Amino acid sequence: MSVGSDDQEARPRRSGIGRWAVVLAASVALIAVAGAAFAIGRLSTLGEETPSNTSAEAGFARDMQVHHQQGVELAMIVRDATDDPDVRLLGYDIATTQAQQSGQMYGWLAEWGLPQAGSEPSMTWMTRPAADGSTHAGHDSGDGSDTAAHVPGEPMPGLATPEQVAELRELEGVEAERRFLELMIAHHEGAVVMAEAVLERSTYPIVVSLAESIAASQQAEIELMEGMLAERS
Repeated sequence: MSVGSDDQEARPRRSGIGRWAVVLAASVALIAVAGAAFAIGRLSTLGEETPSNTSAEAGFARDMQVHHQQGVELAMIVRDATDDPDVRLLGYDIATTQAQQSGQMYGWLAEWGLPQAGSEPSMTWMTRPAADGSTHAGHDSGDGSDTAAHVPGEPMPGLATPEQVAELRELEGVEAERRFLELMIAHHEGAVVMAEAVLERSTYPIVVSLAESIAASQQAEIELMEGMLAERS
């Protein structure tokens, strides 16, 4: 969408009631999606050995839920800030997919008899040796430097700061679209790092399957969003 200031002023504003109705309807849909995924997540773990409380599987399930929750938040913000059909569709897809995956991971932990909150700082599992004995504490940025050494308890890779989220809430139209795409590209890149980290540390079938799906789908969406961002630059 490329809307000038005159067009934005001429475009009728959604009423407060209308905006909240949209948000409420979307929230109800997301709760339903997450609830169904929770049930699927519990059923999918039956018959497998239970991971420990400090395992990579448990740490991934907890941390990726937090990561996904922000993804849903960003997607819902931009859906209410723009009328662009492509951005709104992308936001809907991200919100529903990540809500569904969060429900699955919540279900895993419930079925494993593990608490939703871990006893260790977030990302501790990512600092432990991989299955091959290597210690991938960070990932290569492409220029030979290790730019993402993981420190337990510090923000997860790709998370937007509270200030960035607040900034997005104040934007509308093409400005909101651009900022959303910038934030979500970084967010997806961080999720790919986390998915690859658990793939290096786990052979648990359902965890491997979801991590592979996250890595593949979010990398594809990164490429899509980079193209959308270029169109709006």
